[in-house]
Amino acid sequence: FFYTGVDRSQNICCKKSKMLRVATSAVARRAMMQTPRGLAPRSMAFHASERREEEAKPVAVPESKGGLLGSGLSEWYALPIGIAAAVPIIQFDWYVINEETQLAAVFIAFCVTLYTQAGDAIYKALDQNAQTLLKDHTEAEEKVIAALEEKLHFLKANQNMVNDFQAINALRENAYNNLNAAGIVKPKHDFKAQVERVLQMIAVEEANVTEKTKVTLMSEATAAVTAEFTSSKAMKKAALDSAIATIEGSTGKKEDPVQAAFVKFFKEKAAEAAKTSGDAEEKAQREALIAKINGVAKGEKFFFEFDDKGVPKMIV
Repeated sequence: FFYTGVDRSQNICCKKSKMLRVATSAVARRAMMQTPRGLAPRSMAFHASERREEEAKPVAVPESKGGLLGSGLSEWYALPIGIAAAVPIIQFDWYVINEETQLAAVFIAFCVTLYTQAGDAIYKALDQNAQTLLKDHTEAEEKVIAALEEKLHFLKANQNMVNDFQAINALRENAYNNLNAAGIVKPKHDFKAQVERVLQMIAVEEANVTEKTKVTLMSEATAAVTAEFTSSKAMKKAALDSAIATIEGSTGKKEDPVQAAFVKFFKEKAAEAAKTSGDAEEKAQREALIAKINGVAKGEKFFFEFDDKGVPKMIV
């Protein structure tokens, strides 16, 4: 029975000690909640988007009376109440002072000292880390938003892409039609230019032959007349008398012997040319001209060329 009573007494003391620890923890928790700030800062919403209206509205917090345990009494009343309550509690062994009490006292003293001495520094450090993290997160969100806005602008600019491609296809079709029409006309234009080039070559060649013939005839006529006047004293005397009369201005009806000599030479040359056919010379000139034209036509890729008889033939 004695041991049973002791066990009951110990159980009662343990229960009372547990109840006192619970009450002490509740008091400390309420005191911490009533302070303007705790050791750890409140959680912050890490988003850079605009706050919604319901988040921006102030939350109504019930006003606390403050004081001792929220009763409105001064906290100094806790001192006499604690002393008055501690005497019977310790006297009747409702609370046993042991190593747990000492450990709790040391822990409470450590928490109070840490809160009063280093609370501001810890709060500022945690708040600075939170602000830095929020700033980095905001910058990252701004970059993402800028990229999305740029993509949106690009997508809006490409809304008319189908119409643009349709317009491009229409222009391409029109260009192909114009090229086809030009392809029909261009060969004719090139053929006309080639014919004009050949005609120009023929005209130049004929002018060259004519000039060459004139120079040859004049050279022959000058040589023949000079030789005739050199060998005939009568013609020399007649030429001298004609020159003197021309100088004196009394030519009369006398014929110029030099002019008569040239006229006579050309008449004889014409009669001689009429007796002999110049087919061989003309054929040689024509062959040379045809060879020259065919060389140009081959070099410049004409649509035609000439045969041996001078007849043009298409080669394309």
